[in-house]
Amino acid sequence: MLDRGGLNRREILQKCLALGSITLIASSSRAAMLLAFEEKELRKPTPANELGPFYKKRAPETATLRAPGDPGMPLSVSGQILDTRGEKLPNVVVEVWQTDHLGHYDLDGYRYRAKLPADSSGNYKFESVMPGHYPDRVCQHVHYLVTAPGHKPLVTQLYFATDPVFEGDPDKNFNRDPLIHSRELVRPVMLVGDPKDIHAAVNFELCLERF
Repeated sequence: MLDRGGLNRREILQKCLALGSITLIASSSRAAMLLAFEEKELRKPTPANELGPFYKKRAPETATLRAPGDPGMPLSVSGQILDTRGEKLPNVVVEVWQTDHLGHYDLDGYRYRAKLPADSSGNYKFESVMPGHYPDRVCQHVHYLVTAPGHKPLVTQLYFATDPVFEGDPDKNFNRDPLIHSRELVRPVMLVGDPKDIHAAVNFELCLERF
């Protein structure tokens, strides 16, 4: 985490030690205190989820999966990719794929599939439609494959708290889909825009582990 002057927590602690704002009984405690401070602030990696059988390589680099006139509820997904120390990750590639609003994957082409290079602060965003249900899966979902230099690849899925399967209570009912092993992957959905142009908006932050 950064303060307003751009310092992370470790740097702030080091400055406090140097200025005498924090006093240690023994100098050997300095390294231990820094390590403990860092460990306390570690974030949990985003839970992994199934890759599934419908992944395809060489998806187009685009942030617009939805074409003009596509049926279904318009969907905007955005987020930021961090490491377990809370540092923003540059040079991240996010691949996403999903069904159309009726629950059909495009197996011949690349509809609703994309590769999304994140910006220098680890931010990503894409425009799509709310995916549909299909016979072999219980819940609506978007697949993710996230890669970054020096970090373990993350394969996961995004789920939606508004999914009718959850009957308005994802805390209680998220495990109705046997592939959802963590409530963390079920995210709130906001309806935004004016009454004539409403779309669903979801934030899905991702956290990667180092090798």
